[in-house]
Amino acid sequence: MTRAATVHRLAEHELNEAAQYYDLESPGLGVAFLKEADRCVQSVLKNPESGKVVAAEIRRRLLSGFPYGILYKVMPKEIRVLAVMKLKRRPMYWVGRE
Repeated sequence: MTRAATVHRLAEHELNEAAQYYDLESPGLGVAFLKEADRCVQSVLKNPESGKVVAAEIRRRLLSGFPYGILYKVMPKEIRVLAVMKLKRRPMYWVGRE
């Protein structure tokens, strides 16, 4: 079954905020961050069960080269991205997102 990815509005905000931060640190690094996040989501779409279970039905995949993880939920028709989490941030801040 082919699923699509949907992104929670706060996860979208986190993604864009991190990309802007990285671009200010080093021009082009924000684009690299976005590409890695997209690669990670595409990988999840191909193999949804590959992420580590972190809470009930929520899984996490780590971004390569950045201290971030993609938190997602596997649903019947979609992969729902709930958070783009900085790994050093308080770990359960995203609980309650659907």
